[in-house]
Amino acid sequence: MNHLRILVVLPLYGGSLPIGRYVAAALRDEGHLVETFEAPDFNAAYDSLKKLKVTTDRLSYLQNSFLNVVSQSVLAKVETFEPDLVLAMAQAPLNHQALKRLRRDGVATAMWFVEDYRLFTYWKSFAPLYDVFAVIQKEPFHGELAAIGQPNALYLPLAALPAFHRPVELSPVERRKFGSAVSFMGAGYPNRRRAFHELVDRDFKIWGTEWEGDHVLTPLVQMKGARVSSEDCVKIFNATTINLNLHSSIQAEELVTGGDFINPRTFELAACGAFQLVDRRSLLSEAFADDELAIFDSMEELSAKIDHFLNHPAEMAAITRKGRERVLRDHTYQARMRTLLDFTAERIPGWPRSRSAASPLGDGFPPELAADIRALIARLGLPEDVPFLDLVWAVRQQQGTLSDLDTAILFLDEWRKLYAKRG
Repeated sequence: MNHLRILVVLPLYGGSLPIGRYVAAALRDEGHLVETFEAPDFNAAYDSLKKLKVTTDRLSYLQNSFLNVVSQSVLAKVETFEPDLVLAMAQAPLNHQALKRLRRDGVATAMWFVEDYRLFTYWKSFAPLYDVFAVIQKEPFHGELAAIGQPNALYLPLAALPAFHRPVELSPVERRKFGSAVSFMGAGYPNRRRAFHELVDRDFKIWGTEWEGDHVLTPLVQMKGARVSSEDCVKIFNATTINLNLHSSIQAEELVTGGDFINPRTFELAACGAFQLVDRRSLLSEAFADDELAIFDSMEELSAKIDHFLNHPAEMAAITRKGRERVLRDHTYQARMRTLLDFTAERIPGWPRSRSAASPLGDGFPPELAADIRALIARLGLPEDVPFLDLVWAVRQQQGTLSDLDTAILFLDEWRKLYAKRG
């Protein structure tokens, strides 16, 4: 399924934002023409509304009005780009009106809801408005989606992007900054705060946000609890001897919850060839074999396994090697996107609609011109049999002065539009 036009709609902020960027990169790797709607560009203005010091009702009205403008901006992008699929990430700024408009116009839509449906319940309002709803949990979520009018639910676990999540060589300075015997990267959820009190006597670093107010853990929190970039996460994973991967929970009574979904860190750590101790999840056995991950079921077992593996580096190396091989084989974002697109084609009759525009190299151009077009296509990173309309879009996205060939291609597109209207 080549040469689809796909618009990836990013959220304003949050955990699904980097995932959306990995998705866009994976789709491009698969040969599709991808545009991202950069919702984060609107986030500063959205946040500034909170500084107005107005009543709660007025603030809510202003925020909804602002998000409506952002949704209309997505529609404007759709009208210009004419995508085969609008793929929205969790928390994407698409309101009911915009989704109904896309459905009326016959534009296929999908959401990848990469959140816990029990905790984030806004899906109940939006799920029926998407053509496909991909999720990271199974039953009873799928049954609840069907009950509210969304029959096209797809279990699509998270993944890694091998070009990004990979082993990296670190300088001595980076190893000192990011390295430790044990580390954790993530937000300070209640179960993690309590659990990590038991590890304060170790060579232990905590990275991430929302750790404020805990005087016991404060000395372990790095960078004063600032947000860590995706690039630095990869360095932390590579520099750490044992990466802790304790899934989040808003309740602190049960520290190791034994929940269902698998967080992105599980796949990213494995792809980096980094050793991790991960709490058992009900869906984990479908994704990894017993010898591909080191799993714990309790804090007592976690502490014992930290001691064991620190003294058995060869055993750690064997597990990380097998885990990385498994991710590269089965758990990449490229593989996830193939699954999503195949499912969409299966569930939406007639999708994707065929495009009539021929390849720019299929019209018997003189050899010199054909060679120039080939060079342009290669420079833009497009496949040689790219449809003409996709080449036009790629040319329009360039920055700087247009070449004579760029100008000629855009002129031909305008000529095509003019005579198509007359026809």
